[in-house]
Amino acid sequence: MAAPGGWRPAPTLPEIAFAGRSNVGKSSLLNRLVRRRALARVSTTPGRTREINFFRVNDAFVIADLPGYGYARVARAQRAAWRPLIEGYLEGSAALRGVVVLVDARHDPSADDEAMLSYLAELGAPTLVAVTKVDKLAARERAVRPAALARALGLGEDQVVATSARDGTGRDELARAMVDLLRTPPWR
Repeated sequence: MAAPGGWRPAPTLPEIAFAGRSNVGKSSLLNRLVRRRALARVSTTPGRTREINFFRVNDAFVIADLPGYGYARVARAQRAAWRPLIEGYLEGSAALRGVVVLVDARHDPSADDEAMLSYLAELGAPTLVAVTKVDKLAARERAVRPAALARALGLGEDQVVATSARDGTGRDELARAMVDLLRTPPWR
């Protein structure tokens, strides 16, 4: 779906959306999560996802990969076009069961991360936060960083999962949390 009201698969299966800043590791984590190397295209250039990409998983549910936000090198007009696309999807998809927001473990949450979480809270959308790239932290930092990010974002620790697409940390925990979301009735 490249524009609000554009083509999208029929919403016959429950959906979970993935959102996050460009370069947060969304495609890599999606690939690790479904145990496929090339489900989502991984690029070394941030800001490559410019549409909502839908991935059917085991004929059981759909992952909606939203364009990354906050990347400065993408034209301002393109970023402005993503907002109605993302908001239209989040506000209009009856099949949506929840959103996984990815936050890089190495950095404090950005204003864009906080705005996305605030927007999702306003909508009442069930939300999980996947703290990505924890493999790049020192062992001691790995143990405390997810809880610190949960506090900084005003979330319960049960809403935050530490993950690494590189070594698989948190893959099973995130999958279980997503299954729990998929079992819930629509939140609208």
